[in-house]
Amino acid sequence: MDSIEEIVAANRLDAARYRAPAGPHRPRLALVACMDARIDPWQAFGLKQGSTHVIRNAGGRLADAIRSIAISQVMLDTDAVAIVHHTDCGLLTFSDETMRARLREERGAIADDIAFLPFADQEKALRDDLALYRQTPFLRQDIPVRAFVYDLKTGALREVV
Repeated sequence: MDSIEEIVAANRLDAARYRAPAGPHRPRLALVACMDARIDPWQAFGLKQGSTHVIRNAGGRLADAIRSIAISQVMLDTDAVAIVHHTDCGLLTFSDETMRARLREERGAIADDIAFLPFADQEKALRDDLALYRQTPFLRQDIPVRAFVYDLKTGALREVV
């Protein structure tokens, strides 16, 4: 059974006991986090179903999440944003040029116009993400926006300011 068939089979079991969430969908927080499969944001951050828009992408980069945050804020009135990177992130291991070279070699694809958003300095990347948030006029500037590094060894968050 391939990995897609595994999720389809698991969904059949879940659907048999599924109960629709009660009440309106009113998340307060938009959480941008890395797509790393080792992190379960609901468990790690004590999130409850319906409380948070969890926006995941490679590295937890804000640039990839701006569209989703804008929708979250305008359509559902979220009133806080947390950006969470993590230790031992794969985006620390390559550059845009390395990624582009591999795509050329392995797939014959040209991706010179794509920013893959890797970083060599995690704290600087988070500060850059905070600065990008503040420079984006259609994102709410009147709410808390904070950045963190999640430690995969300890499970603890450390704020980056």
